[in-house]
Amino acid sequence: MKVTVVGAGAVGASCAEYIAIKNFAAEVVIVDIKENYAEGKAMDLMQTASLNGFDTKITGSTNDYSKTANSDVAVITSGIPRKPGMTREELIGINAGIVKSVSENIIKHSPNVVIIVVSNPMDTMTYLAHKATGLPKNRIIGMGGALDSARFKYRLSEALGAPASDVDGMVIGGHSDTGMIPLTRIATRNSVPVSEFLSDEKLEEVAKATMVGGATLTAMLGTSAWYAPGAAVSAMVQAIACDSKKIFPCSTFLEGEYGLNDICIGVPVVLGKNGIEKIVKINLSEAEQTKLEASAAAVHKTNGLLEI
Repeated sequence: MKVTVVGAGAVGASCAEYIAIKNFAAEVVIVDIKENYAEGKAMDLMQTASLNGFDTKITGSTNDYSKTANSDVAVITSGIPRKPGMTREELIGINAGIVKSVSENIIKHSPNVVIIVVSNPMDTMTYLAHKATGLPKNRIIGMGGALDSARFKYRLSEALGAPASDVDGMVIGGHSDTGMIPLTRIATRNSVPVSEFLSDEKLEEVAKATMVGGATLTAMLGTSAWYAPGAAVSAMVQAIACDSKKIFPCSTFLEGEYGLNDICIGVPVVLGKNGIEKIVKINLSEAEQTKLEASAAAVHKTNGLLEI
């Protein structure tokens, strides 16, 4: 298994680190446009190998995509991160050009690759990668839902006073502060509905805190978060590498599923060696379906700003 991570910033470096530590990949290549930056990050990470007990080889490259040849999975984290007060949608002008160029360079050297998009606005960048590369829909995946669901489970565990490992929950919809839909109705603590433990008011509070999870951290850190995004990506890459058939909510291209068309948005999927093995249809309540359609309308509006 060979994995490419494009972008050697905090998110890209976290992706590479978590993938290496899990020891399921033979090689991770980090690519960045800044001279020697990816090489330096790779060297720094390799110096942790004996301490952290992994055998994954990590190398860096300054914008030389030939070194990414024959990658099984490529992760696109490149682009400008959010600053306090910015929405993800405000990043579209700069990041669209970056994601399109990166996608084309990756495909040139790895025609069978599965691409995971992290760059914001994530659903629109996933859609752009889909249109720019012409790859089958199963091989273009947006990371957002996996991260949003991890944040949802964190907020649930906090409200329940329970370990995160005891909690399960899912977020669908767009990866934006207003587009996320935390499915509180079907969230559980060790198979027991969380509504048995938390009031409707508390669950609404948890949902709202989840939706602004990224903005909350951006305000605190002065830039986008990186540990949880890196962990979310590594979990997805591992599911693909190990063909584990795990379900993640991910941004995927829809052609009628959930009543939506010509859009990439977060819904549950099965991840395996082919990327998205299956889009999972869950029965949404009328209110949840209405929220999903409203979220999709906002994503369509952002997609309309693209020059494809």
